[in-house]
Amino acid sequence: MAKKIDFNSSVYELTKQYPELIEILSSIGFTEIRKKFIRESVGKLMTIPKGAKMKGISMDLITDTLISNGFELDRIALLKSYLHRLSQGEDLESVRADFVDNFKNVEAAEIMRAEQELMAEGEPLKNVQRLCDVHSALFHGATMEEKILHAEKEVEASIKREQEKTIAMANTNTGKCTSLIAIEGHPLQTFTRENKALKKLIEKARKQLGRQEDPTDTLKRIRQVAIHYAKKGDLLYPHLKVKYGITGPSEVMWTVDDEIRDEFASLLKSTEQNDEWKERVRAVLQRSNEMIYKEDNILFPICAANFTDEEWEQIYRDAKDYAPCLGVESVMWEQAEKRQIVLPDHQGEVVMPGGHLTVEQLTALLNTIPLEISFVDDGNINRYFNEGPKVFKRPAMAVDREVFTCHPPKIEPMVRTIIKEFREGKRNQVPIWMEKNGRTMLVTYTAVRDKEGHYVGTAEFVQDMEFAKEHFMHSTNKNK
Repeated sequence: MAKKIDFNSSVYELTKQYPELIEILSSIGFTEIRKKFIRESVGKLMTIPKGAKMKGISMDLITDTLISNGFELDRIALLKSYLHRLSQGEDLESVRADFVDNFKNVEAAEIMRAEQELMAEGEPLKNVQRLCDVHSALFHGATMEEKILHAEKEVEASIKREQEKTIAMANTNTGKCTSLIAIEGHPLQTFTRENKALKKLIEKARKQLGRQEDPTDTLKRIRQVAIHYAKKGDLLYPHLKVKYGITGPSEVMWTVDDEIRDEFASLLKSTEQNDEWKERVRAVLQRSNEMIYKEDNILFPICAANFTDEEWEQIYRDAKDYAPCLGVESVMWEQAEKRQIVLPDHQGEVVMPGGHLTVEQLTALLNTIPLEISFVDDGNINRYFNEGPKVFKRPAMAVDREVFTCHPPKIEPMVRTIIKEFREGKRNQVPIWMEKNGRTMLVTYTAVRDKEGHYVGTAEFVQDMEFAKEHFMHSTNKNK
């Protein structure tokens, strides 16, 4: 098993993990490391790079010694540590000096990889850019332009190799993609139908421009592609990246999707259709058409090559939450509809189709919702009240009582009628506005039904609406 050294770990942690490091590091000048009390005190605060600086020991000597003793070094972690030192307020010149001393032979591409990893970990861009200040200290013996050009070529070559790999994967799996598209109701079939509808609209808009006609109505229909792009962004890109490590589509295509969507929105807001506006329309129509090609020939085959049947079925179910776009209505996929959904087991948690929570989390969540919540089951029994102060009091001892016993005689007939009509399917919701203690309240009774539409109970939501009155009153006064 490989022995890896993380330069961000403390000396104490490293010697605890690899006791042989005590003798190895002692032999090149870290003599105090032999003392246990030093390792367990100062060693918990000290890293190898910091110790090297204090002792005046070259990092090149340290890395050579560690490698010769069978260790693998996480140089990227060390590079990242310099930025962390800058972020903590250390003087730039001090960090720059250490950087040059310890990484005389580092490749520019290696530094760029460290920058990319920091970005992926959520480090703000402005902080990552500071690493460039340290990076510039490496440019000795060659001009800045030469080094940058070399680094850019390396990055371009890396991107090209990744693109070629992606395209090769797509070409290999066009047959499988075609088979999935042929399945009635399959997500890839729906995506493909949307692309065909989009191509027709693009062609129509181009002809209108050629005939000097106003393409605005067609562009409004084309703008529905935002729904198509949203489905890709929510259902395809992240899954490829997180589950299968395929980052290209999310890093490149997703950005283009956003640019196309934003451009259509901007064009439709414009009040002047001059020559510049028409050129912008032609350009965004071309980009939209190119995206269709990339989806059909790269994205969809890659998804077909990697996603399992179960994953496609979940994508099909999730896609139901999106509105139809470009005139394409979704079609039932029989296989996905018949599949029995098996929820994963999460010991000690409440597992639901939408996720899983501990009882503590679920309780806190329901208590945080700015509503008074009650639930009555299909047997007319109070089953749940959320906690907290309430305008309409609900004592805990009312749980497991029949709901009608909790209402005064003058209200009971109304409650019975509402629940009866919910049960019979005549109504799904009854909103009631009222004044309570001088405040405007909205009480909403809602039928609760299962996936098959069967009645399982009634929910009551009470919301204080004073905030809405204040908002609209403020807006009205502001506009006078």
